[in-house]
Amino acid sequence: MDGFIQFFEDYQLLIYLLVFTIILGFEVISKVPTVLHTPLMSGANAISGVVVIGGILLVRQAEAGDYFSLGLGLFGIIMGMVNATGGFAV
Repeated sequence: MDGFIQFFEDYQLLIYLLVFTIILGFEVISKVPTVLHTPLMSGANAISGVVVIGGILLVRQAEAGDYFSLGLGLFGIIMGMVNATGGFAV
């Protein structure tokens, strides 16, 4: 529990920024008219491709014992692929 509290104290600003951007992104996307949905999705798919490439590079450069970097890279690859394939499926 002390480790979690220390992590939160160290990265408090970044955690608040992440929560704020999630809420802001949801509000902005929910207000997009349907006419602009297709160009927005193509841009999101391009960004997802960049996230996947970044995750692959992170996994390639991580050391075998660095589970945080490996997990973060794997998470980025999975989330980027889910977003890209979901965008193409729609």
